[in-house]
Amino acid sequence: MTAPDLSGPIEEAAKRLLGCRLVTDFGARTAVVIEEVEAYGGADDPASHAYRGPTVRNASMFRPAGTLYVYRSYGIHWCANIAAGAEGEGKAVLIRGGRVVEGRETVERRRGRTDHLADGPGKLAQALGITGEHDGASVMSGPVRLEPGPPPDPASVHATPRIGISRATDRPWRFVIRR
Repeated sequence: MTAPDLSGPIEEAAKRLLGCRLVTDFGARTAVVIEEVEAYGGADDPASHAYRGPTVRNASMFRPAGTLYVYRSYGIHWCANIAAGAEGEGKAVLIRGGRVVEGRETVERRRGRTDHLADGPGKLAQALGITGEHDGASVMSGPVRLEPGPPPDPASVHATPRIGISRATDRPWRFVIRR
């Protein structure tokens, strides 16, 4: 299997990430199957960090598809996004949640708990050990890697409005695998 195609409309690229694995090897191999994502459409999306163009903070969003964009949410939690679309567009997909499939003991230690390990973007980044030092790395060959996985049954993928934003709230660009 090859890595998912991150070109085309951002909402389609986002859906293609569902079922893939996000993997790290920081002391021990950890992996989550991506089960929840949100698409952010760059200059066409007032909710996107890239809406007003490139800055020092969001520069990774404008890099080639597959570039990791990591930022702090509310100054507390790291959040991981993957740039998608053409270089310079500023489109990215927030990895909102996943299911731990490797390195559970390491993830539990990082999270300091045994439940709700990766069911939110900050939790997922902490579970995998992703921090701001990984911003700008390639998920194709860097320390945080995207590995292909079986795509979910299309009937199990549900589109909803995005969470925790105040602009462009009408766009159903959050995609979740429901069991």
